[in-house]
Amino acid sequence: MVGKRVGVIGGGQLAWMMALEAPALSIDLIVQAESETEPAVKIAKQFVIGNVDDAIATNKMAQMCDVITFENEFVDLKGLQELNLKEVFKPSLNTLKPLLDKYHQRSFLQQVNLPVPQFSLWSSQEQVIADYGFPLVLKARRHGYDGQGTFIIKDLECLQQLAKTVPVTELLVEEFVPFERELGIIAARNEAGEIAIYPVTETFQQNQVCHWTITPADVPKKVAEEVKAIAHTILDKLEVIGVFGIEFFLTADNRVLVNEIAPRTHNSGHYTLDGCETSQFTMQLQALTGLPLGSTELKSAGAIMVNLLGFEESDTDYLQKRSQILQIPNSFLHWYGKTSRPGRKLGHVTVILDEKELTQAKSIIEQIESLWYGE
Repeated sequence: MVGKRVGVIGGGQLAWMMALEAPALSIDLIVQAESETEPAVKIAKQFVIGNVDDAIATNKMAQMCDVITFENEFVDLKGLQELNLKEVFKPSLNTLKPLLDKYHQRSFLQQVNLPVPQFSLWSSQEQVIADYGFPLVLKARRHGYDGQGTFIIKDLECLQQLAKTVPVTELLVEEFVPFERELGIIAARNEAGEIAIYPVTETFQQNQVCHWTITPADVPKKVAEEVKAIAHTILDKLEVIGVFGIEFFLTADNRVLVNEIAPRTHNSGHYTLDGCETSQFTMQLQALTGLPLGSTELKSAGAIMVNLLGFEESDTDYLQKRSQILQIPNSFLHWYGKTSRPGRKLGHVTVILDEKELTQAKSIIEQIESLWYGE
C-alpha cells in the first residue's frame, strides 16, 4: 500500500463523499478547502485553508500526506510543478497536462484517434461561420463547470451580443452536435495498470447542468462496448492513477463522440455510492493507495440519481422535502450541508431499482423532481 494519508485539493461534496468512505479503508483524508464552511472540512481528518490554485497551501498539505489528488481541474499546474513534489500527485501532473485546457484535451483525443466533435481555435468571425454555420458552440478553454463558460450560438446576432461581454477570440469553437442522448462512464486505473470500468450511464443535462442519471443506459450492446473501449484507451494512454469521469454524445444513428474528460470523481457516478458494490469514491482511494480495485457491479437491476439543485437563495435545510423524498422505496438521500442558491448542487438522491422499476425510471425521476421543486 502506497500510503494511508490522502490529501484532496478541494473541500466540496466530492471530497466530502471521499471522506465518508475513507475510514472503512483505514485512510486519513486531509483536504485543502477554500473555507471552514465547505462540506468536507466537517469530516476530514485534517484541513488546510486555501483556494484550489493556492500552491503554497498545497505545499503545506503535502507535509501531512502520502498522496495528493484533485477534486476539480481548476488547479495551477505551473505552481504545482514548481513545488517539486511530482511523485505525490495522483493522477500525475503529466496526466493532467493535456486535460486542463479544453483545446488541449480535444487535441489529445484527436491524436489518439478517438471520436470528437469538429473543433478549432477562433480564427475570424467570417471563417468560423464558414466552417461551422449555426448553431455552433463556444467554450471557455479553462474553468468551465456546470455550464459556466459554454455558449450555444444560434445565429449571428447571438454571436455579436456575446462578443460584447466575452472575449470570443479566446474561446474554443466546436460544431453543435444534435445528439439524441448524453452518456457518461466512470473508470479507474491503479499504478499496476489494473482498470475497472462501471456500467454506462445515461445523463440528462439542462443548461449544461446534470439533473439526473439512469444506470445502466438503455443503449445497444455495441454502443456500450464502444464507450467502455474509449474509456479504457483514455486511461491507458494517459497512464491514469485514480478515477475519471468521461462524458459522451450519442447521436440518432448511434455515433459516439467524446464530449469531455473529468480527471476526478464525477457527478454521473454518484449513483455508485448506493447502487454498486464499490463506490467511485472508495475506488478512487483504492487506486491512489495501491489497493486492488473493487467490483464495479450494480447491486440490483439498476439505479437512478437525481441532483437536488437550489432554486432560491436560502439557508434552509429543506427537511420536509427531504423526508417526503425518502418515502420512495429504496431511496438514499445525501445532503451536502451547503447554503442554497439557484442551480447549486445541494444534495442528491439515489433510488435502487429492480427490473420492473427500471422500466419506470423516468416516472420515478419526475416524482422526485416534483417533490423537490414543487410548492
